[in-house]
Amino acid sequence: MTNDIQILWADDEIDLLRPQLLFLEKKGYQVITVTNGHDAVEELAENSDINCVFLDESMPGITGLETLSKIREINKNVPVVMITKNEAESLMDEAIGSEIADFLLKPVNPNQILLTLKKIIDNQRLVREKTVTDYQQEFRSILMEINGRLDYKEWVQIYRKIIDWELKLSKSQSDQMQDILTMQKSEANSEFSKFIDRHYLDWMDGIDAPIMSSSLIREKLIPNLNDRPTIFLLLDNLRYDQWAILEPIFNEAFKIESEEYFYSILPTATQYSRNAIFAGMMPAEIEKKYPNFWKNDNEEGGKNQHEAEFLEGLLKRYMHKDIKHEYVKVSNAYQASEMEGKAMNFLNNDLTVIVYNFIDMMSHARTEMEMLKGLASDERAYRSITKSWFLHSPLWSALQKLAEHDINLFVTTDHGTIRVKQPSKVIGDRETTTNLRYKVGKNLKYDSRDVLEVKNPQEAHLPRPNVSSTFIFAKEDHFFLYPNNYNYYNNYYKNTFQHGGISLEEMICPFIHLKSRS
Repeated sequence: MTNDIQILWADDEIDLLRPQLLFLEKKGYQVITVTNGHDAVEELAENSDINCVFLDESMPGITGLETLSKIREINKNVPVVMITKNEAESLMDEAIGSEIADFLLKPVNPNQILLTLKKIIDNQRLVREKTVTDYQQEFRSILMEINGRLDYKEWVQIYRKIIDWELKLSKSQSDQMQDILTMQKSEANSEFSKFIDRHYLDWMDGIDAPIMSSSLIREKLIPNLNDRPTIFLLLDNLRYDQWAILEPIFNEAFKIESEEYFYSILPTATQYSRNAIFAGMMPAEIEKKYPNFWKNDNEEGGKNQHEAEFLEGLLKRYMHKDIKHEYVKVSNAYQASEMEGKAMNFLNNDLTVIVYNFIDMMSHARTEMEMLKGLASDERAYRSITKSWFLHSPLWSALQKLAEHDINLFVTTDHGTIRVKQPSKVIGDRETTTNLRYKVGKNLKYDSRDVLEVKNPQEAHLPRPNVSSTFIFAKEDHFFLYPNNYNYYNNYYKNTFQHGGISLEEMICPFIHLKSRS
């Protein structure tokens, strides 16, 4: 493989480098040598097959940095390694600022050169091979864990482990192993669905229950409120893998104090899970305490219009003192710009809650718009769009300003999403809800293998719109379709990101505590 790699080496003392050149030639590299910057620029202009340039900083005629500038006019992408006797920090800064691939101090030994070449040219291949080997070794271990009797904490660790491998394999662009991991994640979701089927209603009775939506603020936020201004940021629809690609960006301005996880209630849908978070209650309790605020699926009107009132009631119940707090909801570009403009005012609050809806809107837009389906065709592309949005969002601009002050920041979500692939037929009357991952209605007919059925909604602490209402929740990557126009809607919704049902992606939610670095 190295026989195809051409290296251009420019040094006015090239004859003194014969040992290094011979070493590289024995390793199979082709080395072209020149003794000054002018010849280096000319050679690069005539030979587009050069893979890497080694450039002496101090040469007669034009310096290495001047040569580098001319090289960049010809080829912006060829990796350049600067070699120098000069250890001045200013020189290093200028070279690195000119986007060199590496910086070496003379005298350089052959192994230094070889290591640099492997980092620059062979890096992706070596990382891919190492990642594939490591995952192959761990594949059986993960499989055995998935098929063991895991508790809710162990399921969090398995999910994190699978996603970490997914990100590594995605980065190394190993498509074959990515396919194997996808199958393993599917197997994990199958076993996780069985786990939820066995334990969810026990959790509703408080038996070995994890922290869930309704207890999140009481258990995880309120105990951490202190003299610092606190920002509680809820990114609707944020999955763990999306948090993982946003984490390095947050790390530029914040340091992570803790990374914890909670379980979204069922349905894993905004109307239920987010209201439960801010009310600190399960949906049936919300309906009972706030009958004028709660609306069932089949009722007209907004389903998340009273979160600020729910939060107000929650803080009064569990805080021992009055705190100055503010609830901010961002659902469009105007609200985002308005929030950024008044971000510094949040420092005057004890607690500022920000609900940011972009990821949820992107998920729904992807379902409706063919162009977005192409741009976010799979999880890798979906993560990429999320990262690009966040980097250029008013939200990140506001957080960077806030990070200049001593604040607490909590980042979380209400639920995640899963890419649905398997249709499951449901028959119901006209009052049956339209969500693809859960249904509530009477006289529902469905394939019981694909769902968790709750015939008595009160057992799941859910409202009962009708005396004979039943809830069903889709397991794994199933999505519900009615018999009418079945094939059309199957093609329309297959491979879209949906929520409301049972999967690792929807139910296991990150809860991250950060502090500003300033």
